[in-house]
Amino acid sequence: MDYSQFGAMLPELIILGLFLIVFLCDTFSGEGQKKFLTPLTTVLFGLATVAIWLIPSCGEAIFGGMYVDDNACKAMKAILNIGVFIVFLQSAQWVESDDMVIRKGEFYELILVTLFGMYLMISARHFLLFIIGLESASLPLAAMVAFNKKKYESHEAAIKYIMTAVFSSAILMVGLSYVYALSGGSLYFNDIAASLAGGSRSGFLIVAISFVLAGIGFKLSLVPFHLWTADVYQGAPTAITSYLSVISKGAAAFAFFIIFVQVFGALYSDLWEWMMYAVIILTITVGNLFAMRQRNMKRFMAFSSISQAGYIMLGVMAGNFGLASMMYYIFVYIVSNLGAFAVISSIENKTGMVSMDDYAGLHKSNPWLSFAMTLAMFSLAGIPPFAGFFSKILIFTSVTSTGSMALYMLVLIALINTIISLYYYLLVVKAMWITPGDAKVESFKSTCGERIALWICVAGIVFFGLVPYIYDYCYEAVKAAYGILI
Repeated sequence: MDYSQFGAMLPELIILGLFLIVFLCDTFSGEGQKKFLTPLTTVLFGLATVAIWLIPSCGEAIFGGMYVDDNACKAMKAILNIGVFIVFLQSAQWVESDDMVIRKGEFYELILVTLFGMYLMISARHFLLFIIGLESASLPLAAMVAFNKKKYESHEAAIKYIMTAVFSSAILMVGLSYVYALSGGSLYFNDIAASLAGGSRSGFLIVAISFVLAGIGFKLSLVPFHLWTADVYQGAPTAITSYLSVISKGAAAFAFFIIFVQVFGALYSDLWEWMMYAVIILTITVGNLFAMRQRNMKRFMAFSSISQAGYIMLGVMAGNFGLASMMYYIFVYIVSNLGAFAVISSIENKTGMVSMDDYAGLHKSNPWLSFAMTLAMFSLAGIPPFAGFFSKILIFTSVTSTGSMALYMLVLIALINTIISLYYYLLVVKAMWITPGDAKVESFKSTCGERIALWICVAGIVFFGLVPYIYDYCYEAVKAAYGILI
């Protein structure tokens, strides 16, 4: 075995190195030194994010073609790192609280392990490596969901998450076993694609693709595989919920794209095109309708994330050109969603309030938080001139560029749902700015980490909606990886 190949896995090696530093500091440092663990981890991860953003990708397949780190993979990893950095900033106060301070090392270690697994999912070109990455990302998340060990809701959420994760993984592997049998006994993405392109469309193949869609659909909270989402989001600590809502979703969306477009792409019109139409329409519509009924902010954001997953999946329907739009949409979703969660987390840490009704009159006591939450809601709703508007325009444009009438109808339904989503996103804005009465949340000062996280999110919502740098970066990365895009 040529061990020099590990040198091509620089993003993974950086994360593993950071994990070892955090682990050793947490294990061997005294109580006095552990107070520096949070700023040390945040600073080192920020430097790691810059390094991953700047280092060139190897651009070649290693370990016999099982792993690829092309420009598109590197760009996706850099985008995820930005989201994790924001999560570290906004969770600093929570991990230093009396209940969590003894386990703050475990918090950072588990996040880094899950991020490492997501990196493998993104770069995998062999289903064995993909499953290793998927399980590395999923199992530690169950422990993170149960992090509030003194709260029953956290235990209940963790049980629901792990049970659903186990069944979804089983369904996925049953589907992959069928794919393995039907493709001549290979788990390489390229071999499977070549074998299925010229083969017959058997009933087993339909079952196999359905099972693969169900297994990955769980990670993305696609309807009808979404039933765990609201309960887990509500029961998990808010810092974990924010991580779960954007980072794992972004990695799973990229992996979903690679598998369905590059592995099963030849079967698009025959087998899984109409499956995806149904899943996308149901996901966007069900997410919107149930979000309108929620008063708990974490459940509200759960159904919002389900709806947003449907919009992200639109990029899968447009092929490689849709990948650039999907990556840009994920970036905008990260800064918008984490901006909202930063406000929710800040208020919950200070007051324990998580109901939308508690946000009445918030602009009187905490105008900066109201302003940041308003921008986040406007961006998630797709109101111009914020980044969410441009991300939706780009992903709709990428889908309609194929010229298919069915895809035009799909975009039309998505547009109608965007109008519906305006209602429930503006409910939060109405509660903060219009609902009469005194403020229920008293004035307080956010921590330094929360303020920096909010500033980053606000800058991303405003600046990257007007300046197309991130989209250009994603487009060039996809173009370099997969050739000229139309």
